[in-house]
Amino acid sequence: MTYDSRSELYQEVIIEHNKNPKNFRKISDTTHQAEGYNPLCGDHLQVYLRLEGPDGPIEDIAFEGDGCAISKASASLMTTSLKGKRLQEVDILFDQFHRLIKGDLDPEKSPHILGKLSVFSGIWHFPARVKCASLCWHTMKGALQNVKTVSTE
Repeated sequence: MTYDSRSELYQEVIIEHNKNPKNFRKISDTTHQAEGYNPLCGDHLQVYLRLEGPDGPIEDIAFEGDGCAISKASASLMTTSLKGKRLQEVDILFDQFHRLIKGDLDPEKSPHILGKLSVFSGIWHFPARVKCASLCWHTMKGALQNVKTVSTE
């Protein structure tokens, strides 16, 4: 895939998930939740999870909040990617996603299980936006570790 077609796909996915985010709602019977904040661009969100057991799978995951298009799209894609996963798979996706957005994982050359999340592969070119894309992931991990508030400072 060329840089231009990858960039175009990235823009389409970000716009679509920003306009129509998946799992954008509150879960009332959560087992885990946390609040995340990115002071650099003002992204602020809540991540809600309901696990079936101590190791998962994730029965339901959702988010609410305000943020830039990248932050909202990342949270939307994260929730769709993690629903139904066991915590071991969540850890793998968390690690792969962070390597991807830092430029340490090339989805065209390295094996991965990122699926649609690979659309964020070029974001490392914009260091200020890496925190926008990662906020929901850190907030989700914070929720699983019973940390109530997460900041990307």
